[in-house]
Amino acid sequence: MSPVTRTRWVTFDCIGSLVDWQGVFARVIARLAGDRGRDILRVYGELEGGVAWRRPHLSYRDVIVTTLRSAAERVGVPFSVADERHVLESWQSLHPYEDAHALLAGLRARGYRLAALTDCDDDQFESAHRTFRQPFDLFLTAERIRAYKPSPLPFRAFQLVTGARPDDWVHVGASRDRDIEPAAALGVATVWLDRSRSTGVSSPAQAHVYSGGEALSAIERLLEPAAEACAS
Repeated sequence: MSPVTRTRWVTFDCIGSLVDWQGVFARVIARLAGDRGRDILRVYGELEGGVAWRRPHLSYRDVIVTTLRSAAERVGVPFSVADERHVLESWQSLHPYEDAHALLAGLRARGYRLAALTDCDDDQFESAHRTFRQPFDLFLTAERIRAYKPSPLPFRAFQLVTGARPDDWVHVGASRDRDIEPAAALGVATVWLDRSRSTGVSSPAQAHVYSGGEALSAIERLLEPAAEACAS
């Protein structure tokens, strides 16, 4: 009897994990706010998740503007509507991290299917997606799901659409709180691609890595036992 071929999926948080939104955002804020830019970024990071979680109906553009407005007000830096528009327009300059192309190409070569579960709007993802050499097979945005991570809804929607089983699926993300913990809670193997190089922080991830090359090796270790069991 021929071995049964199972579809193995790797899902990614795209913006922030594969695409350098944080770097672009930080540079734009620094140009607009000067020395107070770091304070705005710190407060923005504290507030954004709460804004998205409490108001999942908001577009990601509105999440960015609402959070930025609150952060700038707390820090005492005036931001105009034109400034906010400039921040949103900076999205067009997004590009993948240097190691992202090799990571996705390596996964493709191993026969894995690729999907993005991303907290942004459809057109924002499509703009970023055009910069990848390896396209995704599927993407689910916050705009489509009407939910932002760490809600389990993006993960459940992916499973509903694809029929993916937890033992044939690895999720990769740069955020412990928004990606690793909710995916792990559903029994999905996770790889924490820790772009900020956190120290002294634990997580339920099966692998804690700092680069695309390390992520590729970790994903293969997690998925290949499932393939071998299927073939035996």
